[in-house]
Amino acid sequence: MLPDDTRFITDEASLRALHFQPMLRATDKILRTLDKYCRRIISLSPFCIVATQGPNGADVSPRGDPAGFVRVLDERTLLVPDRVGNNRLDSMTNLLVNPRIGMLFLVPGMNETLRINGTARITDDARLLAPSAVNDRAPKVGLIVTVEEAFLHCAKALTRSALWDGNRHVDRSILPSYAQMLLEHVKGLTHEENERQSKIMAERGLY
Repeated sequence: MLPDDTRFITDEASLRALHFQPMLRATDKILRTLDKYCRRIISLSPFCIVATQGPNGADVSPRGDPAGFVRVLDERTLLVPDRVGNNRLDSMTNLLVNPRIGMLFLVPGMNETLRINGTARITDDARLLAPSAVNDRAPKVGLIVTVEEAFLHCAKALTRSALWDGNRHVDRSILPSYAQMLLEHVKGLTHEENERQSKIMAERGLY
């Protein structure tokens, strides 16, 4: 529990007083369009994180596929395919209320990341989605992202975390299986029902 007298910062001036002034390389690096370096990073990225904001608050969601799955349609437009998932549709229902979106692109082995901010709309246009097919299955819908800001993020976070260092990866067995944790998290979920639902998800596959 937090102490009753925990201090909190409630204004920007107090926050900035605790930090150095940002340097030019941080304040003036924002691009309004995707240059050759942004495009290259996106083409190499097999994983990105999508942030949205809805009526119930903020949400982040992972997206992953073979490198280059997020397609650059032009210097200000991306297409993010939506694959088979849990059908919660958190990100997309948020976007129907608030089109603002943030994205963070990671490239394995590269400690720098690419951040993109903008707006997004949901499309089911088969002409746009067909090039995103995998195993001859095109996504049902995708996100059309209009880029407003694109900028590189320095390597410090990934360097500190040693994210790509295999020697620092945990042994998965130190945690219970996904199924075991779900059985504790989901009230009323029995082992038999979890097995039934797992079978359905397996039959649906990745695409």
